[in-house]
Amino acid sequence: MSSKLSHEGAAPARLTVCAPLRLEARAIRRGLRGSAGAEVRRTGMGARRSAAQAQRLADEGLAVQGLNVEWPGPVAVAGTCGALAPGLRPGDLVVATEVIGPGGDSIGCPAAPLLAGELRRAGFTVHEGPLGTVTRLMDRAQRDRAAAAGAIAVDMESAFLLAGRAGRPGRPAIVVRAVSDHASQPLLRPSTITGGIAALRALGRTGPVLARWAAATQPRQVLLAGPRSFCAGVERAIEIVERALGSSTAPVYVRKQIVHNTHVVSGLEQRGAVFVDELSEVPDGATVVFSAHGVAPSVRAEASRRSLDTVDATCPLVAKVHAEARRFATDGYLVALIGHAGHEEVDGTLGEAPGAMTLVQSVEDVAALEPADPAKVAYLMQTTLSADEAGVIVDALLERFPGARGPGSDDICYATTNRQQAVRAIAGDADVVLVAGSANSSNSKRLVETAERAGTPAYLIDHTGDIELDWLTGASTVGITAGASAPPAAVSQIVAALSGLGSVEVSERVVATESIRFGLPKEVRQA
Repeated sequence: MSSKLSHEGAAPARLTVCAPLRLEARAIRRGLRGSAGAEVRRTGMGARRSAAQAQRLADEGLAVQGLNVEWPGPVAVAGTCGALAPGLRPGDLVVATEVIGPGGDSIGCPAAPLLAGELRRAGFTVHEGPLGTVTRLMDRAQRDRAAAAGAIAVDMESAFLLAGRAGRPGRPAIVVRAVSDHASQPLLRPSTITGGIAALRALGRTGPVLARWAAATQPRQVLLAGPRSFCAGVERAIEIVERALGSSTAPVYVRKQIVHNTHVVSGLEQRGAVFVDELSEVPDGATVVFSAHGVAPSVRAEASRRSLDTVDATCPLVAKVHAEARRFATDGYLVALIGHAGHEEVDGTLGEAPGAMTLVQSVEDVAALEPADPAKVAYLMQTTLSADEAGVIVDALLERFPGARGPGSDDICYATTNRQQAVRAIAGDADVVLVAGSANSSNSKRLVETAERAGTPAYLIDHTGDIELDWLTGASTVGITAGASAPPAAVSQIVAALSGLGSVEVSERVVATESIRFGLPKEVRQA
C-alpha cells in the first residue's frame, strides 16, 4: 500500500502577499496578474500597522472554502529594503533566511534556499541572509545593531508581519525584499529615488515565482533512504586529508577532487588543502594526496621522480580492482573494463595495464571486441556503476565469450549497491525522489537512474537551491537520498527547506546497516 498522503479534492492553497506600501502592492499585483488564488494585501508601514495585520493573519479563517483547517495558505512578505552589506545594489533581491526583530529575536525562513534558487533561475540577482527589522530606517544605531547581528539588509515590517504565523505554526512564510540603495550611501539623497524605481521594477517581476512557490506549498511526507551519504571509503579519504593538514605546516596538495562532491572539496579548501588537476602544479618535494578514485602507476612514478611526499587515499575497493587488472593482464587476458569514459577511477584502472585493457561502455562495445584469443577474456567493473547497467553488459560479454572470467568478488562496491537498493525501497511510494550529490558523482547519478527505472521522477541536486519548485508541486511524498560522496548535512538541509513549504512527516526505510571501516595509510596514522 502506498504511503503517499492524500489531498485529493482539496482546493489549492491561497497565497497572501503582504506588501507594506501602496507602490509595493501595486508592483506585486501587476506581477501576479493572471495567477489565480492570490491576494495582495497592503499592510501599511511600520510596527503598529504591521502588528495589526499580523493579528489579522493569525485570527483569520480559511481563505479557501473546503481547505483542511490544519492547512492554512502560505504568506509572502514582499517590499523594498535598505542595504547593509556591501555588494547589494538597487534592484537586487534579498531572500531572508531569518528575520531579526528590533529586540534581537529571530524568526526562521527555512524555505529561503528554494525561493532564492527559483528567483536566480528566473534571472534575478539574489542575496540570501538575515534580514533585520527596525522601527526607524533612519536610525543609524538600529541599523548598526542589525548589521552586528548579521543582517544584510533592513526593513520596518517583516518581523512584525511574520508574527501572523503564531496561531498556525505550520503556515509557510517567506520574505523577499528588493534593494533600493547602497550600504555605503545615506538614504536621503537623489539616487535613492532611482534605486527605489529599480527596486519596484524588480519586485513586480517576482510575481510568477511567488506563485510557483505558493503552488509547491503543502503538508507532505518525506521518505529517507537508508543507507545514504558517506561510505567508508569516502570517510577514510576525507580523514586522510584532514590528518595531513593537521600534521603539516606546509601546503597539502590533493590531486583531483578527493571525492566527487563540491561541499567536501570546498570545506577542505577552507581548511588549507590545495586541489590540483595534475602533479605538474605541485612543487617538488611537497606533500600530495591521491584521491579516493585511484591513480595510474604512471602518476605514482612521476611523484617518485619528483620526490613528492605522497599519501594514497585510494579507496581499498578501487585498489582491489587495480590488483585484479594486474593479475588478469599478467596471465595474458584481454581485460574489458565496464565503466564510463573520463571518470577518474576508470582512468586509473586502465593505467594499471594499458596494453591489456579496453573500456567497454555498452553492449555495442562488446560486439566490437577483437581479442587475440577469445578464450582469454576477462572483465572488471567501475565500482560506482548501477548493478542493472553493468549486468546487461556482463550478459552480453558472457553470451559472446562464454568462458570470460570475472572478478573474484563483486567489483561494484557495497555502498553503491546498498544505496541503490534503498532508493528502490522508497521510489514506489514517492511522487518524486531528490538525490543529494554533485554532477560529477557517478554513484549519485546512478541513484537518479535507479529511481527513474522504478517509474518515479528523480533529480540530482548539489545545493538545496537546485530544487525546482515545479518538481514539488502536487508531490505529497518526497523521497530523499544522497550519494556515497555527499555529506549527511545535505539531506538535513533538504528536509529543513521542505519544512518551509508546510509541515513534514519524516520516516526512514533502512535496507542495510553498514559497519565497515577502512584503516588509514601509515603516513597519517599518527597524525
